[in-house]
Amino acid sequence: MVSLKDISVRCGVSVATVSKALNGHKDVSEATRERLIKAAKEMGYFPNSQARALKTNRTYNLGVMFSDEAGSGLTHEFFAKVLNSFKTEAEAAGYDITFINKDIGRQKMSTYEHCKYRNVDGVIIACTDFTSQDVYEIINGDIPVVTIDHIFDCRTAVMSNNEKGIEELINYVTDMGHTKLAYIQGNKSAVAERRLAGFYKACISKGVAVNPAWIMTGDYHNPERTYELTKRLLQSGERPTCIFMPDDYSSMGGLNAIKDMGLSVPEDISVVGYDGIAYAQLLSPKLTTYLQDTAKIGVTAAKQLISLIENPQTTFNEVFTVDGRLIEGASVRKISTMALI
Repeated sequence: MVSLKDISVRCGVSVATVSKALNGHKDVSEATRERLIKAAKEMGYFPNSQARALKTNRTYNLGVMFSDEAGSGLTHEFFAKVLNSFKTEAEAAGYDITFINKDIGRQKMSTYEHCKYRNVDGVIIACTDFTSQDVYEIINGDIPVVTIDHIFDCRTAVMSNNEKGIEELINYVTDMGHTKLAYIQGNKSAVAERRLAGFYKACISKGVAVNPAWIMTGDYHNPERTYELTKRLLQSGERPTCIFMPDDYSSMGGLNAIKDMGLSVPEDISVVGYDGIAYAQLLSPKLTTYLQDTAKIGVTAAKQLISLIENPQTTFNEVFTVDGRLIEGASVRKISTMALI
């Protein structure tokens, strides 16, 4: 294995100079740096992570706590894209990624103990039960943490602007003439609470009366449950003209329920989704939805976590809110005021 000393002998400089050049220190001339980097590549030098960890007291390894009750894992497009942008940004900064969970084989341990076992420098928590003991143990521990779509006191969080997203959808459908709105919310979580609060606030500001019977509790990423609830809404005596689905993936169940009832979108019933996944734009008609900025969420989470690790004295725990944008599909029909009478 090629060492720093081998490179120093070949290039006639000290080991310290080689180390500084390969680690980007400014007190080495650009010409010397380029010469040493070129020599390192030609000789097949690869830095030793264990040696670097001993020198810097860091492993350059970030833990990812990621799980969901639906068992969709990385097939969940929103979180898959968030984690991909997080991974890309972290790797560009020289960090590796390790997925953290309970237990290792037959060895029983908490997620926090797993973090200690893997000696990760920091942890990102996404798509999990934030009320679990496992999460609280990490939040109250001594490892830098960034959460996605959930806020803890004195911890950094990156939030999609869920209230604004729902508000923009409400503004859009009411501008299209809809006032009879049904809302199928996701399973109990901070995200679900913020979106529902945004729904009520936006309806009030638009002067739209909310029918309590049309507020349904469903699940995120669960087309089967959404199918059942959509059918129930359509079988009621008076039915809404527009249904808000929990998310784009779940909306497939809602669309199937509408079809099975002998109705069509948007002629008989209008539908909006949430997330802006690519599949929603392949449907016919294309789904009107709210696109979350997954790239910015992931990049922001990575930058803040690395800053907490590398600059703990000057990095504050903050809440970062990331806006998305409305995608105007073809699943909402424009209706006249006379049609509502």
